[in-house]
Amino acid sequence: MSVIGNTALSFSDEQAMLLDVARQFCRDRSPIAKVRAQLETATGYDQALWDEMVALGWAGIALPESCGGSGMGVATLVPVVEAMGRAMLGTPLISSALAAQLLLRAGNSEQAERLLPALAAGAPATLALLENGDWGSETVALELDQDGVLHGTKKYVPDATVATLFVVCVKHRGETALAVVHAEQLGAGALQPNTLIDQTKRSANVDFSGVRVDASNIITGAQVTVALRDVRLLGALLVAAEATGSAAACLATIVDYLKTRKQFGKLIGSYQALKHPTVDILTATDSARSFIYHAATLVGDTALDRDAEIACRMAKAHACQALLYAGDRAVQFHGGMGFTYECDAQLYIRRAQWSQQQFGDAQHHRKRLATLLLG
Repeated sequence: MSVIGNTALSFSDEQAMLLDVARQFCRDRSPIAKVRAQLETATGYDQALWDEMVALGWAGIALPESCGGSGMGVATLVPVVEAMGRAMLGTPLISSALAAQLLLRAGNSEQAERLLPALAAGAPATLALLENGDWGSETVALELDQDGVLHGTKKYVPDATVATLFVVCVKHRGETALAVVHAEQLGAGALQPNTLIDQTKRSANVDFSGVRVDASNIITGAQVTVALRDVRLLGALLVAAEATGSAAACLATIVDYLKTRKQFGKLIGSYQALKHPTVDILTATDSARSFIYHAATLVGDTALDRDAEIACRMAKAHACQALLYAGDRAVQFHGGMGFTYECDAQLYIRRAQWSQQQFGDAQHHRKRLATLLLG
């Protein structure tokens, strides 16, 4: 009997097809030169490329057909996001998908059918969860008062500058609740963009003070706490899937360099000091892929059970550590050039640092896994 309990892993024909299509699309439409061209732009991505992704149905892939989606389930996001990670493609897909999942899981059918069709059609949305940079904090300081007016700020809100809709975690009448805020409701100067180590990503601090929320856009009840827990786990899984793809791309960059760079008349790939860590990256990346698809096997559209929680936390802890090691070795193997921003190794180590901090780092998840597995 395994200590982790459920060890099921399935990779459906549907997922295989999505992975093939997504890999080909990202390979063709997001080569590294185009990724670099977006690093200094305001949004970090090409709007025309986002429109193509929406046309492929990715924005609504996990949403039910009643809300304009494809009804394929949240697990189908994993192969798409893995392919995006491999191409270092930064778009609002993860933020929008998680915001949609929170509305779907916490809201009622009227709210879902009113709000989600726009997201399925490609309108970017995001989650506003953090009061500070600590994913382990359960404190909610942003208040929704009795008159439906918000007081407070959320930090590091992903894709806030392009989002048309914010799903905000608030304190309302002493309980944790959700408030749906449209971008046009925000006051002048409400968005303060953050400077992130990974320039393919964007986030901002958002001041929601003074925003009045209509009663139809307030979500309360016990299901809010359950939905928030599940979406944090799903967020960890999707970041893990993205990190797994990025680790695979980083490995390919390393191997290409080892097969072309010569030192002392020999290819540097012939030296054991470089071959062995490269194999370690390969095995870590393959393991990360097993973890994310194990988790994808267990997650569904209903509340996540203990096995699904364990799987999501394991995937996040392992995948982000794998990318961190791959990025570090990529910089070291490229020598002096690896420390310059012109070297692609810098993109991967920066993505690794960013991925570690999203939805909890490895230590955050291992601490919780210890309780889940060992009591």
